[in-house]
Amino acid sequence: MTKTAARQCGSWVLPCLLAISLALTAGCSGKHSRDPYQVAGSNCYAKSLPTAGEGGLAWGATLNIAQKKSMDNCMRYAGRSGGTPNTCQVVVSECKNQ
Repeated sequence: MTKTAARQCGSWVLPCLLAISLALTAGCSGKHSRDPYQVAGSNCYAKSLPTAGEGGLAWGATLNIAQKKSMDNCMRYAGRSGGTPNTCQVVVSECKNQ
């Protein structure tokens, strides 16, 4: 390959890579991000923490369901992590409007 042919070949590589990356980026830009932990149809969430050990996060259709699931998760995870399951309390709970 001669130097002239190498320059001609290299002159189109950068514009092609740029066009491909712009096309891929444009294809993803219309999608809104969702919380990966959110369950479909669940609009409310709650987080419970013990004084020691791991807590629990849960989603639910109502605030009461999310809080109950969160407390159950907190007690389970705190017990497994050597914490204090009987000290679990809901620290955050809310419903998101969509």
